[in-house]
Amino acid sequence: MKDQILKIKENANNEIKNAKDLKELNDVRVKYLGKKGELTAVLRGMGALSPEERPIIGEFVNEARDEIEKLIDQKEQELKEQELLQKLEKEKIDITMPSKKIPVGSVHPITGVIDNIKEIFLGLGYEIADGPDIEKTYYVFDQLNTPIDHPARDLQDTFYINDNIVLRSQTSSVQIRVMENQKPPIKIICPGAVYRSDSVDPTHSPVFHQIEGLVVDKNITMSDLKGTLETFAKRCLGENTKIRFRPHHFPYTEPSAEVDVSCFVCNGKGCRVCKNEGWIELLGCGMVHPKVLENCGIDSNIYSGFAFGFGAERIAMAKYGIDDMRLLFENDVRFLKQF
Repeated sequence: MKDQILKIKENANNEIKNAKDLKELNDVRVKYLGKKGELTAVLRGMGALSPEERPIIGEFVNEARDEIEKLIDQKEQELKEQELLQKLEKEKIDITMPSKKIPVGSVHPITGVIDNIKEIFLGLGYEIADGPDIEKTYYVFDQLNTPIDHPARDLQDTFYINDNIVLRSQTSSVQIRVMENQKPPIKIICPGAVYRSDSVDPTHSPVFHQIEGLVVDKNITMSDLKGTLETFAKRCLGENTKIRFRPHHFPYTEPSAEVDVSCFVCNGKGCRVCKNEGWIELLGCGMVHPKVLENCGIDSNIYSGFAFGFGAERIAMAKYGIDDMRLLFENDVRFLKQF
């Protein structure tokens, strides 16, 4: 029986060496070590041996099994490595070849302008304040010195949900909320979407983005406002930018002004972007009306403040020379990918 086992070992060893792939190797495993394998058959025939021979032959069979299993494991590892090398060779990538072009998006110009403005004012020590888009008329109008008979409260100018709830027409409502809940000094900007019942045309939209600023403290003057806006204009539109104030009227500021900036394209000489005027209207501003301060529980005899507000779309149009606001909302990739 030993000779038979030695022959099985020799045959198994040769077949293991000659196995070309994992399937052939598995066939060898089944042939010699499976339930009906040749080595298993030897174990089943041990019943015919004498009690003295059984442990000797049993040990010999187990040694043969261990040796065959070891050879199979070694061959299996070798075949797996060969298979991996063949796969790597077959699937290798030429890194010198140009890759497929994957379209990459970019920040929308309105978002980019808002982010840039936030950075400017954060650098000037301002905080960013936020509030609800759906707002009470109390915050949008009443507290801002805009009485019930004011034109801004007309149904044709404002989106009303009911008599007391509107879509905010300005982010000034956020300023009121802050002043009611925070004692001076206050130094904030309030970016966000606003809604007005305007017809869509190259310079108007019923939905746009506004950024308002508010400073309340002791001894705040118009010169502080002018210096702040000059700094903002230069950092946002270029160091050569100049500003000018024109008298205006807002119910929540007194005195009030409209602010123009020198055209960044022609440096004030006159061009298509500024309609040959050399100036571009940018924002409204003024000193906070004493009544607005008093409405919020701030003593106007001790504190004063200034406020300003402008549309992010207006800044984007001035900055990039865009002559139609609708281009910013149409989501035409051919237009947006310029930015």
